[in-house]
Amino acid sequence: MTTPPPALLLAGHGTRDDAGAEAFRDLLRELGRRHPGLPVGGGFVDPFRPPLGEAVTELVERGVRRFVAVPLMWEPAGRAEADVAAALARAQERHPEISYSWGRPPGPHPVLLNLLERRLEEALGSPSPRMPGDRADVTVLLVGHGSTDPEANAEVSRAARLLWEGRGYAGVETAFVSSAAPDVPSGLDRCVRLGARRIVVLPYFPLTGLAADRVRQQTEGWAAARPEIGVRSADVIGPDPELLDLVVERYRKALEGDPHMTHEARDSSGPGGTPPGVGNTTGLPRQPHVRPDDDGHHGHDHHHWGHTHSHAH
Repeated sequence: MTTPPPALLLAGHGTRDDAGAEAFRDLLRELGRRHPGLPVGGGFVDPFRPPLGEAVTELVERGVRRFVAVPLMWEPAGRAEADVAAALARAQERHPEISYSWGRPPGPHPVLLNLLERRLEEALGSPSPRMPGDRADVTVLLVGHGSTDPEANAEVSRAARLLWEGRGYAGVETAFVSSAAPDVPSGLDRCVRLGARRIVVLPYFPLTGLAADRVRQQTEGWAAARPEIGVRSADVIGPDPELLDLVVERYRKALEGDPHMTHEARDSSGPGGTPPGVGNTTGLPRQPHVRPDDDGHHGHDHHHWGHTHSHAH
């Protein structure tokens, strides 16, 4: 029996939303269709389904012994990434014959920024021709998941700056669904104080789910009270072929030995391996990372880490 190549293991943000979980499964199926020779699996960390460990077990039963874990998270620093590391450590305890490498997350790669730009243009009702003059009165509110980890929130600010550079928008501000300030209504208020004439609210999530629904609901509620301001909601990126190809590129780079990853992050033959920027999680009790999709977690920890928003002018 021929040993299969290393599997691409996609690690996603967890959601209790059936539509969000099905969107993740659709993405996995599309990845498999586009790359039929590549073993593909994926899942979420506990308590969300489909579970990451179950995907590992299914691939092991197909003969897979090496994995490349690629996070489908734009801002995975800190606890969200550590949750994935802990889930993989538990999988290695069950299957000590496996090893895994870490791929970098897809964002904020130029391909991802171009996909975000496309969603913005779709929300504005414009076809793809680039007409920067038409954008001069458009302010973008980029909305991330939000985290109690300031490094994760800073990644959203970094993406906002990169999205603004050279694209002709009036500005790109940031907001968060949960666990960080400003929230969406506060972010919209800030855009108005900065002189915004038209605002597009852009969710910085790969797939649909409760978080994306919440962004749209909060945007619609704010807009109903401010009819004099033109506000539109953009869609999530979704399983776009360019996103899928970018995920596979991260997989291949990890196999080649991505110079942006530390040696410890590149290859882990034992449970103590860690993703970039995350300390050893083996044996430590895990507290679940609070995500905006979690039932019962609709509040905010208003931690002002030097203002997590990005005012990109």
